Amino acid sequence: NLLSHDGGRTWDVILSNLVNLGYKVFHKVIDAAHFVPQHRERIFIVCFDPKVFGDDPPFRFPELPEKKPAFRSILEENPASKYTLSDHLWDYLQAYAQKHKEAGNGFGFGMTNLDGVARTLSARYYKDGSEILIPQPRRNPRRMTPREAARLMGFPDQLPIVVSDTQAYKQFGNA
Repeated sequence: NLLSHDGGRTWDVILSNLVNLGYKVFHKVIDAAHFVPQHRERIFIVCFDPKVFGDDPPFRFPELPEKKPAFRSILEENPASKYTLSDHLWDYLQAYAQKHKEAGNGFGFGMTNLDGVARTLSARYYKDGSEILIPQPRRNPRRMTPREAARLMGFPDQLPIVVSDTQAYKQFGNA
């Protein structure tokens, strides 16, 4: 939300400082959903020094793929049962969401559409996994496995995960 933070004033200060330093500035908000099945918008800022690249550098952001990968493409075939939410946690999350819905708030869990994209993975995913839940037939939903979280962030399966699940979720959520 850098472009809209503080009514756009934060971005205006950054942009004007870069321009005052002499840079030719290009910026674009890109959603990672074009590359991984996750809604994760980030701003990319590319600057050129005209003394090196001239007044009109030949830059443009690349075209984004039209077809977005589906969330199901990152899923493991047989995840361990420890990733399925307990009845207690699932009941709590549903009651919490209902309470906030009745109050007119948007808080709650995120049941992921397997043919769509997930919400943004955060470093707090280790707490309850509620922002990205995976539906399971005839069972409570489940959290992603650390390997699925790695895939959601675009990491290859060859990347070893050498930390606990908690640390892995924190690291991938901050990646």
